[in-house]
Amino acid sequence: MAQAATAKKVVVVPIKTVDIVEGIQSIQKKKVAAYCRVSTDSEEQKESYTNQVNHYTQYIQNNLEWEMADIYADEGITGTSTKNRTHFNRMIQDARNGKLDLILVKSISRFARNTLDLLKYVRELKSLGVAVFFERENINTLDTTGEVLLTILSSLAQDESRNISENSRWGILRGFQNGKVFCNTTRFLGYDKDEQGELVINESEAEIVRRIYEEYLDGKSYQAIARGLMRDHIKTVTGGDTWWDSSITLILTNEKYYGALLQQKTVTVDFLTHKRIRNKGQEQQYLIENNHEPIVSKELFEAVQKEKERRAKLKGSVMGESKRYSSKYALSSKVYCGCCGAIFKRRTWNSNNPSKKVVWQCKTYVNEGKAACDAKSVDEQVLHSAFVRLFNRMYENK
Repeated sequence: MAQAATAKKVVVVPIKTVDIVEGIQSIQKKKVAAYCRVSTDSEEQKESYTNQVNHYTQYIQNNLEWEMADIYADEGITGTSTKNRTHFNRMIQDARNGKLDLILVKSISRFARNTLDLLKYVRELKSLGVAVFFERENINTLDTTGEVLLTILSSLAQDESRNISENSRWGILRGFQNGKVFCNTTRFLGYDKDEQGELVINESEAEIVRRIYEEYLDGKSYQAIARGLMRDHIKTVTGGDTWWDSSITLILTNEKYYGALLQQKTVTVDFLTHKRIRNKGQEQQYLIENNHEPIVSKELFEAVQKEKERRAKLKGSVMGESKRYSSKYALSSKVYCGCCGAIFKRRTWNSNNPSKKVVWQCKTYVNEGKAACDAKSVDEQVLHSAFVRLFNRMYENK
């Protein structure tokens, strides 16, 4: 006789208890950190920065469910790129190393105004099991709707950054047109800045500048002028002993020495990365004459420019951009800067030192400094190795 079927029994499995701490799940979120960022151009902003750090320190320490991991704070870093945010990058690395479970941030704009950067890091942190909680927007990145909201709100933050950049640029251009001076140079040979930020002549250094101008018109080359300065134990503006021909070139082409100031020598080509390149006609420039006391006369300055042009023509090159470079080295005239397109030049650091190092550097960076091009130097051995790998790859694919 068949037994009666056993009745089905339904057992309700209770939901696991989840402690909610001000909208954030605290399950296994032991190691908690906070990220703070604020510009410090004013006292009010500096106070905001300090307040952020104090707020999160106390907030985390007062929560018994949390363990203070760290407070990451980038002070005075303005803009949209995460590239130069030292503590932000340290925070990401700590997350990769398993040191963090939760990151608290005041708002999306504090974390990143660049949508691509934001989503890139949020997704990476999410894959590591690390949540980011944005207080102002009340978004937890481990929530299912978190990324959709982030994409929308981050796009708005990026658009805000674009507007700020455009408004700032408009204000600067208006300043140029009205004769307002923007002199970012903090220190260069021959001048100091007074308490009002005005350029004032440093007479002992001004004599060196006049000597360089006079010797050039007397027929000396950049190298000969540099050797003479070193022979006479004359220090550079930074207190160094070595004078480079590029330093002499820079002095001979700097309009500030005849009392003028050329505005907008470089232009920003990307508001997200704040990448700047040399202004070769992309934007209007403004020359302010009689801006400050000159070290050399305008006539002397113009005579030097004509002499430079005369010598350049004798060498078969166009003024400012030499078409012929030494073929002494295998890579001469073959390596170009990815930032500004100029040729890379071979240079030796600490040439009189046993620890000397041979590198290749962008010609624009060497001649005009970081403001014109921020390309990094490349070790010669690294460059040679890269060339060999590329050559072998091309040969194999023939």
